Amino acid sequence: MLEIVLSTVRHRKAGFAGAFVALLCAAALVCACGILLDTGLRGSVAPQRYAGAPVVVTGDQFVHQTKVKKKGKVKHKAKAIAERAWLPASAAEKVRAAGARNVVTEVAFPAEIGSGAGESWGHGWESAALTPFTLREGRAPAVRDEIVVDAATARANGLRVGSRVRVASAEPGEYRVSGVTREALKDQAAIFFSGAEARRLAGHPGMVTAIGATGSKAAIAGALRGVRATVHTGADRGRAEFPGAERSRIKLISMGGALGGTALLVAILVVSGTFALSVQQRQREIALLRAVAATPRQVRRMLGQEALLIGLAAGPLGAAAGVPLAFWLRDRFRGLGALPANLDLVVSPFPPVAAGAAAIVAAVAAARVAARRTARIRPVEALGDAALTPPRLGAVRTVAGLLVLAGAVVLTVVLGGLHTEAAASPVTMLAAIVWTVAAALLGPVVARAAVAVLGVPLRAFPVGGHLAAANLGAGARRLASVITPLTLMTGLTATILFAQTTTGHAAVRQATEGTLAAHVAGPKIPHGTAEEIRRAPGVTAVTEVVRSTVRVGLQNYGVQGVTTAGLGATMDLDVRRGDIKDLDASSVAVSTTAASRLHVGPGDTLRLTLGDGTPAALKVVAVYGRGLGFGDLTADHDLLAAHVDDPRGAVLIAGTPPKGLPTVSAATLAQDTASANAEVNYIAMGLIIAFTAIAVVNTLAMSTADRARELAVLRLAGTTRRQIMRMLGWETLAVVLIAGLLGTGIALATLTAFARGMTDGGPSVPPLAHLGVIAWGALLAAVATALPARLAMRARPADAVGARE
Repeated sequence: MLEIVLSTVRHRKAGFAGAFVALLCAAALVCACGILLDTGLRGSVAPQRYAGAPVVVTGDQFVHQTKVKKKGKVKHKAKAIAERAWLPASAAEKVRAAGARNVVTEVAFPAEIGSGAGESWGHGWESAALTPFTLREGRAPAVRDEIVVDAATARANGLRVGSRVRVASAEPGEYRVSGVTREALKDQAAIFFSGAEARRLAGHPGMVTAIGATGSKAAIAGALRGVRATVHTGADRGRAEFPGAERSRIKLISMGGALGGTALLVAILVVSGTFALSVQQRQREIALLRAVAATPRQVRRMLGQEALLIGLAAGPLGAAAGVPLAFWLRDRFRGLGALPANLDLVVSPFPPVAAGAAAIVAAVAAARVAARRTARIRPVEALGDAALTPPRLGAVRTVAGLLVLAGAVVLTVVLGGLHTEAAASPVTMLAAIVWTVAAALLGPVVARAAVAVLGVPLRAFPVGGHLAAANLGAGARRLASVITPLTLMTGLTATILFAQTTTGHAAVRQATEGTLAAHVAGPKIPHGTAEEIRRAPGVTAVTEVVRSTVRVGLQNYGVQGVTTAGLGATMDLDVRRGDIKDLDASSVAVSTTAASRLHVGPGDTLRLTLGDGTPAALKVVAVYGRGLGFGDLTADHDLLAAHVDDPRGAVLIAGTPPKGLPTVSAATLAQDTASANAEVNYIAMGLIIAFTAIAVVNTLAMSTADRARELAVLRLAGTTRRQIMRMLGWETLAVVLIAGLLGTGIALATLTAFARGMTDGGPSVPPLAHLGVIAWGALLAAVATALPARLAMRARPADAVGARE
């Protein structure tokens, strides 16, 4: 058996090359996604600012929920909060009481000099020992208007002792450099103020960001019992120092899992289609084996061993290629700010091994499924079956296709009821894939129906069109195999692209329609500057806007904090119930989507956790319609600003803004936000689109190359090369039209449900962009058909016929 397998692979290199490429790409994609997921699960960040403190105490960065299940089983869940949690300053005394030494408290707040890239934080000089920072020149800040800057900041801005520089923060001001440190941190700038000035700028009286100490972790944790605090040691101190990196790590888990799951589903579909086409092309060969007494088990075993051989070659190579692919993804995500520079990938043997194994299993399973019918036919029917296409689908395939079709309908209905992107995005991809699987299973039926319609206009064209119609009608199964990857690529590409445009355009439209102010300044305008703008001549109203994320239970909700004075002149939230004028520090307004999910309305109390972990119970005063443009919740500005890391935000200005103040339109600000979110999804899902494009080329090239004998017979019958190329051109056009219509239908069904749930409207599909998607598929199909055909026709017709015989 092994000798037959090796001989088959050796003599059918072109057919097996397509399966090899599909498996290699699948393994690379799954490996890269696995590395992202593994990084999310086990990735860590080394401490920098807290490197000199053996023990670091911070506020609890999680919201916790405990539920008692059946039989008394307790289940605990925790979700990360959006901002930095603060500690009461009195916790330092409890740490000292636990026997800790070198206890140091610190406050940290956003503060920048110039426009350098990366994070920049202000601190009190007393916390310099946490790194430790030491002075290279000058002295510690002694008065309010003095600062010490780190070596990198001094070098980048040309600062030295005695220089005066403006520091941007929640309360910007001009300071004199009293000292420069020897040290500089890799991923963040440090600006040190006097202790009193740092506490004033931080804006959290009686609170500290962290406590560093030397002592027993267990003793310190025991002393802090009853305080919402977490004790960190070793590498865990990096999580305390970089809460943003921790949140990114958690996002990688969901992103890697969703992307990896989608990639695996697409890979299985593509690989199955490739092997199905390969087995179709070998029906005569397999039929001959059955005719000479090969049993179905032997045929399945032969095909399984062929697939295993290809999988063993492609799986490890693809897994190895997945490692640099993961690093490429990391660099792209870092460039978009979705992944911090100090969170490195975790590269362990597990993802490559799992990806290689998945490729092998997918190959063997796909070959077994593809060979099921051919291996079971009776020997006496074998040769006839190879020569004649079955008139109808088998009962098993028909039932499977109808069941998958029903599943696609159910998923689409479910998608229409999902109102958050986190819930809707994976279901959107899954729905598009399931629709494509249904089309693949029922493909021959769809192909016959489509050919019956297209055959009429095709036969109007002599020779080329007539031959194309005849070939398409006789090869419904082959046509279905070719259509499936092109349908998948068209449907997935359109779904991915236009799901983003649907939410992005809806958000921009709502923000534009709801922003009454003619000018928007931002995004980091401090409260003092907003007050100056408010007093400027020609300004009729100013609304300060700060944004954050809160949790209701464990669910995330975007929230904006607004100043209510003059709100009616700058912002229209499309209030449906209640009155936004009643908004104050004890109340909140909710969007219609959030109100539906939370089952609240005007007069109800909404219990939530603010961005820094502070619980709040707010009265609902209004329900508004423009949640995509302005956030699910709207709260009082001062309430929200007191619980975010950076209280600076955008400013909406009605009237004439002061001269020299840079402003943008509301549409531009909303578009920038939507584009930043969309680009991350485009990069991640673009790999899957590229994979499906490779599958399209693979399948079409395999199908055309296998027709060398058919093309040779046509040439012996007197058909010219030009007529054959025209025939193939008409066939390709028919394939593109059928796949384009199927892919468009799949995308429209999915996007309509997505839009109904997310925007309560219809999908946003730019016609030219969608035509571009179909044109890209047409170009791939044309190239993958024309090149193999020209190569096949280089040989003399008699030689080609003889070789196939």
